[in-house]
Amino acid sequence: MSDVSQRMARILSANPFFAGFEPLAIEKIAAVCRQRRLAPREVLFLKGDPGDGLYAIRRGLIRIGTVDDLGQQMTMNVLGGGDVFGEVTLLDGQARTADAVAMEETDMFFLPRPDFLSLLDREPPLARQLIALLCARLRDVIGRLEETRFLPSSIRLARRVLVLAADYGTDVRASQDELASLTGVTRETVNRHLQDWKRSGVISLGRGRLLIQDVDALRSLAKVEAA
Repeated sequence: MSDVSQRMARILSANPFFAGFEPLAIEKIAAVCRQRRLAPREVLFLKGDPGDGLYAIRRGLIRIGTVDDLGQQMTMNVLGGGDVFGEVTLLDGQARTADAVAMEETDMFFLPRPDFLSLLDREPPLARQLIALLCARLRDVIGRLEETRFLPSSIRLARRVLVLAADYGTDVRASQDELASLTGVTRETVNRHLQDWKRSGVISLGRGRLLIQDVDALRSLAKVEAA
């Protein structure tokens, strides 16, 4: 394998999307992937663009979001190194359902849809793994809807910060507007909770980011058990 394919294979092997695949299957997938680099704030695709393939982030951050009828941005997710996205349009070939924009310089790999579909025909385990991933994503959406309906805003925000921290570490790079969109509350509500947590020593704040100082305290705020 080339160096590029080897790097891609390492990312795929470490990602839950491809966990459990035989090394040969991973190599076949990696061999048809292409490199892509985005500058900060560069658009990868917009809602309505053709669904041309799957992306895997090697390094950097991608904001997945949309714009409402009033022109307000809504962040649906923030993805980082090792994350894979674009699964739905990869399968059905329909238009993208959200925008994807780089939050910083981002390196990624791209798996074109025709090549991926060809692999699905040849590799049944890949198809089964894809089904499992889509089911997991659906469960995540249902869980978020339940949180929005039943849980207080402080618990929802704490849980979203913990989810981001699981991917990016204790230095969470997300603006208060993005946290508000991810949590389903107003920016003012996010700011109020963050300032309370700052005064309590749970976090410290910077421009467009927060640093978790006490993970156990944040888990307590989120009403989840310590790891």
